[in-house]
Amino acid sequence: MAIRLLIVDDSAFMRKIISDMLKDVKEITIVGTARNGKDALEMIPKLKPDVVSLDVEMPIMNGIKTLEIIREKYKLPVIMLSSNTNSEITIEALEKGAFDFIEKPTNINDNFDELKNDLASKIIASVLQRRDVDDSKTHEPKKRAIGDNKLQIKAIAIGASTGGPKALVSLIKELPSDIGVPIFIVQHMPAGFTTSLASRMDMESKLKVVEAKDDMVIEKNVVYLAPGDYHMTIDNKRIRLDKREKINGVRPSVDYLFESAAEIYTNNLLGIILTGMGKDGSRGMKRIKELNGYNIAQDKESSTIFGMPQSAIKLGVIDEILSLNEISQRIIELLR
Repeated sequence: MAIRLLIVDDSAFMRKIISDMLKDVKEITIVGTARNGKDALEMIPKLKPDVVSLDVEMPIMNGIKTLEIIREKYKLPVIMLSSNTNSEITIEALEKGAFDFIEKPTNINDNFDELKNDLASKIIASVLQRRDVDDSKTHEPKKRAIGDNKLQIKAIAIGASTGGPKALVSLIKELPSDIGVPIFIVQHMPAGFTTSLASRMDMESKLKVVEAKDDMVIEKNVVYLAPGDYHMTIDNKRIRLDKREKINGVRPSVDYLFESAAEIYTNNLLGIILTGMGKDGSRGMKRIKELNGYNIAQDKESSTIFGMPQSAIKLGVIDEILSLNEISQRIIELLR
């Protein structure tokens, strides 16, 4: 059965572009378009969409207010459409329950196919998220006896995608200011949006959170967030950024971070894979495991999308599967 989409945007041009872009995606049927949030809220009971694409900036009723009402009243998944200039509002929307977002292109023709695939996959995933087959129980890891392994964590590497911004803010704000190790994070996001996410996390956290820069010296008690559109790796005691090809269709890549951190910190690395679509991070976690580091995956119940954690679990490289709340407590325990 086709997924019913309502498009909400104050620009007639954008409404047409999105409609044209998705008209031949067989899994999606566009049931209507609205010019603002007020119109959208009147149309939802009549059109019964499965998912809403929602512009951030609109007259009469803006995207944030509309999102809050849709989530509270109709529990529908919402994909935000945002420009780089609205990155702070976009981060707020993700925290308030938006499923994910798409960056509005400055030039549609430059990356039409990539944008179409990205939007279609997020719309489909938002509706199918709870229908997926969960066979992670058959791969349930045995908890490693920490005492026997004399685990001494000297760094933490975290990977996330869909649902990640909200999860990361929730996780990082629970950690103490004197955690005693650096934390490296790759969150799949375009350039510009990571600046706002780093700022948001820094505001909420007792730790210092920065958007990483090339050649930055690594310090304890600092959280380094990979900037959008750059791979982040660790070399000696410094951060390295580069623009190698995308892997798994993404840049920054969790795999690149995990693999480089594993080589530096070997058995003293804690790897954490959070909510997200796809399989990025699994290969990197395999390397962490080979070098006797410790791996934790977020559980299905607390994940927006279980793809990335499930992929690593299936590979047999996870030591523990925990809820988001349990992960922050486990980090504190492991570092005690």
